[in-house]
Amino acid sequence: MSDREANSLGRILALVLRHAPEKFGVDMDINGWVNTRELSESISKQRRHYHWLRGWHFSAIANSDEKGRYQVEGEMIRATYGHSIELELDLPTDDIPEALYWPCEAEQVKAILELGITAGDRQHVHLSKTINKAMEAGHVRIARPAIMEVDTTRAIADGNIIYRAGKSVYLTTDMPADYLYQVEADDPVISEMVARWEAEEEE
Repeated sequence: MSDREANSLGRILALVLRHAPEKFGVDMDINGWVNTRELSESISKQRRHYHWLRGWHFSAIANSDEKGRYQVEGEMIRATYGHSIELELDLPTDDIPEALYWPCEAEQVKAILELGITAGDRQHVHLSKTINKAMEAGHVRIARPAIMEVDTTRAIADGNIIYRAGKSVYLTTDMPADYLYQVEADDPVISEMVARWEAEEEE
């Protein structure tokens, strides 16, 4: 499987497991699992150039994914986060770091500190394990993201549930303002990443 084919299949996998399993006619259970053999057969029927596709190809993509976006158990696979469809993800809730981070527009900070974070059009709020990861996630759509810190210790103690999803991604349904703080813009990690982005933009 070439890099181009792997990237293309990765996009199909994300579409099916996160947003639209019906597009390829596969059955998904309430926890987001689909059968890799059924999925490979469905894709190869719709996309003839994937006539060689087998279920184990998806396992290979999942196991090599650095972000841990997919989970494989036997012949079943699911996305661990990023869903727009409603599921009951039975993800682990232990070993949550004492703080997690979330990117936003700088002009949103004041409102977030008053109203908290909500999932919007996704099923969950995606929190990052480090400031670096939050900056990278935010930079996809925001030139210079502001970073909110979540006091997970207090949030969990007060009954808020946080799930471990990918290798550095955590999920929650929302996060009240009581547990949020803004990471200062002159934080060394933020300053270093912004300096790097600016250097890249000048090249």
